[in-house]
Amino acid sequence: MLKGFLTVSGWTMISRVLGLVRDQLLAALLGTGAAQDAYQIAFRLPNMFRRLFGEGALNAAFVPLFSALLEREGRDTAQRFASETMSVLLSWLLFLTVLGEIFMPGVLRLIAPGFTHGDVRDTLAISLSRITFPYLLMICGAALVSGVLNGMHHFGVAAAAYVSFNIIGIAAILVLPPLTGDVAHAAAWGVTASGVVQFGILLYAARRAGMRLRLVAPCLTPRIRTLLARMGVGLVGSGITQINFLIDTIIATLLPAGSVSLMYFADRVNQLPLGVLGAAAGTTLLPVLTRHLAADDLTGAHHIQNRAISYALILTLPAAAGLLVIAAPVMMALFGHGHFSAHDAMLSAQSLRAYALGLPAFVLVKVLSPGFFARGDTRTPVLVGMGTLVLNFILNISFMHWLAHIGPPLASSLAAMVNAGVLAFLLLRRGALVPDPTLIRQLAGMMVCAMVMTVGLVMLGYTPLGRAMQAGPVIRIVDVGVMVTLGVGIYLLALQVLGIADMRQAMAAISRRLRRNRAA
Repeated sequence: MLKGFLTVSGWTMISRVLGLVRDQLLAALLGTGAAQDAYQIAFRLPNMFRRLFGEGALNAAFVPLFSALLEREGRDTAQRFASETMSVLLSWLLFLTVLGEIFMPGVLRLIAPGFTHGDVRDTLAISLSRITFPYLLMICGAALVSGVLNGMHHFGVAAAAYVSFNIIGIAAILVLPPLTGDVAHAAAWGVTASGVVQFGILLYAARRAGMRLRLVAPCLTPRIRTLLARMGVGLVGSGITQINFLIDTIIATLLPAGSVSLMYFADRVNQLPLGVLGAAAGTTLLPVLTRHLAADDLTGAHHIQNRAISYALILTLPAAAGLLVIAAPVMMALFGHGHFSAHDAMLSAQSLRAYALGLPAFVLVKVLSPGFFARGDTRTPVLVGMGTLVLNFILNISFMHWLAHIGPPLASSLAAMVNAGVLAFLLLRRGALVPDPTLIRQLAGMMVCAMVMTVGLVMLGYTPLGRAMQAGPVIRIVDVGVMVTLGVGIYLLALQVLGIADMRQAMAAISRRLRRNRAA
């Protein structure tokens, strides 16, 4: 599982870094005005489907069934099940896409009620959404094929394919504006084109892995009915973070113009550790945990669950602490240029701090949810998720008038904390989560190390490093790079001193891995 975790994390990190480049271009060329708000809403709807299916309901329901079939009945049966699933999924999504194209103005009324009918943001959002909406058809198909590859423990190709989204997105922003007339439409076309490329890459990878997926007549076989039942129940539970984020978006459209964009860029920075660590842990944990349970190896399942929590939090805790302290320098360094002003960066940094507060909880939800899904229980996360949705909505309404763009991120973070806490409590009560002494010692040590790092970063803020926000863009980037490097160094040194992790052994293992890769 650790090998898969590191592989997915590595490719996800590359994708997130390229995503930051793409977002920097959008910030510089569009700023936080009407065009940016309209584009973000147009991208939000299909992207929500990507996250729900790619990292949520489809992954939670399909991977355990596929992995169990592969383990017990062999490749042919698993391949037939995957082909049937793909045919049913794409048929339904094609129908949904056609409806979305026809009724897009009404859809926008639901997800962006704050956009005044007929104004620039509303008209542009409808046009852009009709371009981006077919992305959900391609990317959900890609999510299914990724589930097939993950179930076969081919984690690297599935994670690498998503890098193409940002590569094509960057190319579209740079090349297409003369053809489309503006940057927003160019970026929208890049979204849809990237979905086609990702789906194609993953289908080819599955074929190379010996899994030839074909379209067949859509049919609700008993296995497909079981899958749909689990997906229907698990949709809210597994995708609760994204549904909460959609609520944040709806509230943001009711706030002053630009709030959608301020929150988006803050979330993009927050998604770097969340995507790299949370998605990687959840993706690699589910099939491994399912196989242990299928073999009645409860001890192994408990060990895997504990190690997944440890792997995820050893970097999530310092990431959250670091973003709380240096949010403003980070936003200035990444986006404070072009049409994205220093004032915009400061406001967006406030949203980032609110998101960072809940970062460990967001990751824990992704790590704890497979503990239910691997046992075929998608009902419990739904019940917990529904309660979290209600809490998030109440907090959003309570915060929106006096916290503005800080309110929705803070509401999501608090709701995620409750979500993770309840999931952990239920797993503990059922005996599905049995923390061992190693995990308890590591978590306590990690929190101490993160606090030491936080103190170090606060002290750095009183040095010239902390006063470089008004300098040029290159100096700001170097300044943030130095602060991050020093913070990481302090944290790693604290881990070494407390015996939480042996950095020499870790570096030796990485060196051996690199030598094997070069030899191969």
